[in-house]
Amino acid sequence: MTITLYNTLARQKQVFEPINADQVGMYVCGPTVYDYAHIGNARPVIVFDVLFRLLREVYSETHVKYVRNITDVDDKIIQRAKDEGIDIRELTEGTNAQFQADMTALNCLPPTVQPRATEHIDQMVEMINVLIEQGHAYQAEGHVLFDVPSMANYGALSNRSVDEMQAGARVEVAPYKKDPMDFVLWKPALADEQGFESVLGRGRPGWHIECSAMSKEHLGEVFDIHGGGIDLVFPHHENEIAQSCSAHQSEVMAKFWMHNGYLQVEGEKMSKSLGNFITVNEVLAHWPGEVVRLAMLMTHYRQPINWTVKNLKEAQKTLDGFYDVLASSAEDEGADGLDDGDGASSNGVLAALEDDLNTPKAISVLHQLKDRPSLLKQSANLMGLLEMAPADWAALRKVEPEVDPAEIEALIAARIEARENKDWAEADRIRDELVSRNIVLMDGPEGTAWEVKS
Repeated sequence: MTITLYNTLARQKQVFEPINADQVGMYVCGPTVYDYAHIGNARPVIVFDVLFRLLREVYSETHVKYVRNITDVDDKIIQRAKDEGIDIRELTEGTNAQFQADMTALNCLPPTVQPRATEHIDQMVEMINVLIEQGHAYQAEGHVLFDVPSMANYGALSNRSVDEMQAGARVEVAPYKKDPMDFVLWKPALADEQGFESVLGRGRPGWHIECSAMSKEHLGEVFDIHGGGIDLVFPHHENEIAQSCSAHQSEVMAKFWMHNGYLQVEGEKMSKSLGNFITVNEVLAHWPGEVVRLAMLMTHYRQPINWTVKNLKEAQKTLDGFYDVLASSAEDEGADGLDDGDGASSNGVLAALEDDLNTPKAISVLHQLKDRPSLLKQSANLMGLLEMAPADWAALRKVEPEVDPAEIEALIAARIEARENKDWAEADRIRDELVSRNIVLMDGPEGTAWEVKS
């Protein structure tokens, strides 16, 4: 079996050959735990969960190590804790617990390791000191910054010129920087802010150094796969490479760099100002996790995805059909239920996933397996689908409630007025009321349409 993956660094698909087949390593950038995860955050989790499952299928469960970090020290975390008047630990513990629950509901397996940034401060300080000693970093006014010009091939991952990177980085051009592109490795902490005592002074790490230190701690200086959303290519992943390669004097940090595409909502960029900012938790209140997962997988991971109610309905209908097949098979085979067979998955599904995670093709193969229920189930399981008992799935199907169209239109008009007045709290309240009544809103250039979720 041969797996081919698109390597962002090489800008082409390449045959995947692990450094060590007995310990395949994958690192994926995880959540910054200060708020509920939105549906855009869910996409890389689902994508790399499928890859995790595929690698386990090919190399065995015990030979694959999946690391996904938890960023629990960050400026946004500090500000949110201040705004809510709670301790940082209380905020991050609660938000992380919600994230884990939401991802589990999407049928995502737990990574092998989920390292926390706050538990790896020593490793970060150690790496920063190495960079200083090697002339790749310098101290200035309590900060430690990476000296970007010291990295000869900086920009190789994003394939951008220095001018393009400088325009896109939108970094603070502080007077203590030697070069505008230099980025923070360590920053001083104010007396009332979260900070850590170290030889660098009391402070906290920059975002980029966190992932470099944690990936090295759990996977080594050079590992197989590093993944994340396309928005992380620059500057985050570019800066990770600069730090790690410079500290370890290596040519690469990871052999393969993989990135999933952007997500839009009903054709528009997701934002709170447009009223189309949707958290995973909100979606799960009205759609089964498998529906959300399948809706994501119907689009190839490298392509942009348009998140629509139409796609969710299509995913629901598809899963209803698959579960009906399993239910009929279970009835035919008696009380013992569906025969799981020998656990083998369809060669067609496996081949599709081995071809750069071609999930749309894999789903098309599932449709061809409806006359072989056991194989359908095992093949779908490889993508994290059809993991429920048919009877449990049937219990999730809801009867469409009766609604008063005039009342719904009045509420939508009130929401539009609230948005025009920039009363976001009232607009969100109305939207939440509609959502609680199974009303799905579709904001678009021509206005707001609505329908009852089936």
